[in-house]
Amino acid sequence: MYDLAIIGAGWAGFNAGLKARKLGLQTVLIDKSEIGGTCLNLGCIPTKALIQSAKVFNLVKKSSAFGINTSVPAIDFVKIQERKDKIIQQLRLGMRSMLKDIDFLSAEAQILSANEIKVSGSSPVQAKNILIAAGSMPYELPQFKFDAKKILSSNEILSLKAIPGSLLIVGGGVIGCEFASLFLSLGSKVTVVEKMPQLLPGEDKETARKLENIFKKKGIKINTATDASSLNPDDFDIILVCVGRVPRTEGLGLEKLGLKLERSRIITDDYLCTNINNIYAAGDCASKIMLAHLASFQGRLAAQNIAQPDNRKSAAAACVPSCIFTDPEIASIGLSEDKAIANGLSVDIHKFDFLGSGMARILDEAEGFIKIISGQNSGIVLGASIIGPKATELIGILTLAVANSLSIKNLRQSIFAHPTLSESISEALE
Repeated sequence: MYDLAIIGAGWAGFNAGLKARKLGLQTVLIDKSEIGGTCLNLGCIPTKALIQSAKVFNLVKKSSAFGINTSVPAIDFVKIQERKDKIIQQLRLGMRSMLKDIDFLSAEAQILSANEIKVSGSSPVQAKNILIAAGSMPYELPQFKFDAKKILSSNEILSLKAIPGSLLIVGGGVIGCEFASLFLSLGSKVTVVEKMPQLLPGEDKETARKLENIFKKKGIKINTATDASSLNPDDFDIILVCVGRVPRTEGLGLEKLGLKLERSRIITDDYLCTNINNIYAAGDCASKIMLAHLASFQGRLAAQNIAQPDNRKSAAAACVPSCIFTDPEIASIGLSEDKAIANGLSVDIHKFDFLGSGMARILDEAEGFIKIISGQNSGIVLGASIIGPKATELIGILTLAVANSLSIKNLRQSIFAHPTLSESISEALE
């Protein structure tokens, strides 16, 4: 009998397996798909690989501004896709090599009882504990059924053989905005339709407005507060539907087991334990926030709580940054200005525009700003929003500040190197 059986080899399950091995648990990892889950195969890694190719293309196009004369650049989309696939394969092999002393079963799993899992093509797996890390999948709209030809999910669009002439993106959230930015750079005519009043619902309003203005200047058509059914599908070569994701829990036998669910999401306590005391859940299938870095954190924490039941740690206080790889990038942590005000908090807003950054000027990426929110009386950093160059890297500094309840005074006393983008944080506080 295994100490731990993990269903799902994505970021949550994989990292849980590594942590469990380190803590001495005999572990088996079960997944019917490729190791790495959505993030490696159909999400974070492939999209960012494509985005990087688009960034290089954009940089080459404006190379004359840097005093570099080049011939007219051209896109080889087949090679872009081959590079993406090679990166995935290399990382997948690396992850496989890290599974030493962890059994990996490439199979479908169904939980029969609190200690037994039915595995396709193999004998049932017996385990003292079970961790469900089954991930998520794209949500499908009734009026826009995925057909893998014209109406695509965020999974299928990654395998396009050619760049679409025109692209309608249904959903102006994180995924929609990233693909809008990508395909505009590659030469598509892009239209985004979002049912909510702003792009990136839930993000800081000022940041979202800034991105919308930049998108419009670049030629993306934006339709907010609009139902997608009001547009004519025949006007577009490809329709990408990305209106969210749903937990992948169907077929696992959870209802028969009596596991508590809420709209297919597994309900856990702060320690990631379900209502059955030896079954835990982590990642997209159990989290309201579907982010790979949170899934990884939860997977490790779940394994630790299983291995050390007398010293369990809570996942409730996790400080989770949001990163959006548009051009320009967007990142946020903690409370936005809007949420702080909605919560009745008295706050100070510290802001710096990248137009004043020497390094942003050097990079020719001076559009955007840093906004830091602190408590008016305490001076504690409550949150931050960034739109601009390397926002997804810069947010790490402010994540540390929020997670450790640092004050504006603490940050002001830190010396940031010059010339760098990070010194814009200290500039925002002066």
